[in-house]
Amino acid sequence: MGRHIWGKTAGALVLAVIVAAVSGCSSSSDEDTAKPAVKAKKPTVSVADATTTFQAAVTKFDTDGGCPEVDPGTCWEQMQALMEPARDLRKAANTHKETGPEFWSEAYALIDTMEGGIAVREDQGYSQLSGTNRPDVLGSAHDLADWLAEHPVA
Repeated sequence: MGRHIWGKTAGALVLAVIVAAVSGCSSSSDEDTAKPAVKAKKPTVSVADATTTFQAAVTKFDTDGGCPEVDPGTCWEQMQALMEPARDLRKAANTHKETGPEFWSEAYALIDTMEGGIAVREDQGYSQLSGTNRPDVLGSAHDLADWLAEHPVA
């Protein structure tokens, strides 16, 4: 019976040491090198600035010639260049006090469609025979630019 209790005690001690090591328990000498627990938030841009940046990205896409190549992988950078300002626009819209989610619902739906196209993680190209994610990203980006022009927010 003594062996049984000793085995449980030893097992509990080993478990405690493992848990302490895994959980990151550290000595006081590690306190100086500890990283802050909370990262500083990136400031959200205003809706007006986010709108301007997004519309400029769509204009740049068009001015640069869009995606003339139909082969897969030839338009991924351009797709990402439109997605980043669309995400910033969504963040700005989420914090905009003067308007609510109902106002932004169509814009949110277009950004969600863009996200769906980007979620494929590649440019699928454009072919009549196969699926493509370009309309989800590029078409929705143009529709969003049009929506923003029709619904100006300062």
